[in-house]
Amino acid sequence: MKTYGVARLTDVAMGPEIVAYLEGIDATLAPFQGRFIIHGGPIERLEGDWAGDLIVIEFPDRAAARAWYASVAYKAILPLRTQHSRGEVFFIDGVDADHRATDVLGTVR
Repeated sequence: MKTYGVARLTDVAMGPEIVAYLEGIDATLAPFQGRFIIHGGPIERLEGDWAGDLIVIEFPDRAAARAWYASVAYKAILPLRTQHSRGEVFFIDGVDADHRATDVLGTVR
């Protein structure tokens, strides 16, 4: 099952460190088959408050996502982002193509 790395980043201090992070991240993703699905961009807010940029990276599974985040290559550039932005980052699994909204009811009953 595909796993997604999701980040909502705020207060990004655009400068040489963030540029270096952006220039380096693609090479860290390649060995783990990671690819950007969403990488910031303008939003059309329909409900609620929103601040920051949304980033979604797709991986073939949770093991690949974890291996990427723990990799030497990613750890080397990670401080370039964390020291120059704030936000939340997490992994979440996708759902099968036949998933229906009511499928989650089995987990809450």
